[in-house]
Amino acid sequence: MKRHSGDRKARALISLACRSVGSKQATHAYKLHLKQLLDEYDLAYLQLQTVETEIIAVLERIPFAGSMLAVKGISEISLAGILGEAGDLSGFVHGNALLRHAGLNLAEASSGKWTGQMKISKRGRSRLRRFIFMMTMSLVANNPEKAMHAYNVQVKKMKKMRSIMKLCGKLARILVGMARSGEAYNPPKTLPIQLAA
Repeated sequence: MKRHSGDRKARALISLACRSVGSKQATHAYKLHLKQLLDEYDLAYLQLQTVETEIIAVLERIPFAGSMLAVKGISEISLAGILGEAGDLSGFVHGNALLRHAGLNLAEASSGKWTGQMKISKRGRSRLRRFIFMMTMSLVANNPEKAMHAYNVQVKKMKKMRSIMKLCGKLARILVGMARSGEAYNPPKTLPIQLAA
């Protein structure tokens, strides 16, 4: 990820370590331990590559996955996570059913004496909830239709997180609609009337 430390920071740390007053004993043991950690990292990276290759091969066999992956901002891993947790999306009647399955539907915490606030229920699959949220964040960052988020925040004066949760619902409806109809993604259909004009 772009936020993580890079070569420049590593070189700065090495130059500082050369002038450090730290322990200079048992350097062989430290080098051996570092080599073991690097070997573990290489093994984990190789296993991750193998799993990703297998995921891509499985997605190629799913009829509607190709049209979903054509949308900028949807990655193979996030789509595989949603399909792995939710199953066949064409089996859902509507996108709201997928939201209920993930626990992203609105629910009111109330009793006979008092009325609570409307919040997401979180009565569903937590990993599916996470994958939908992460895919929405990726779409807001990378997709040209990120104007919807800006419209929600600036024009409708929504809080940013509320706008993201609204876009999670829109994403769920789009995914289920694409799976059921077999159609490709059509950006003008998803934009609000004010943005489309």
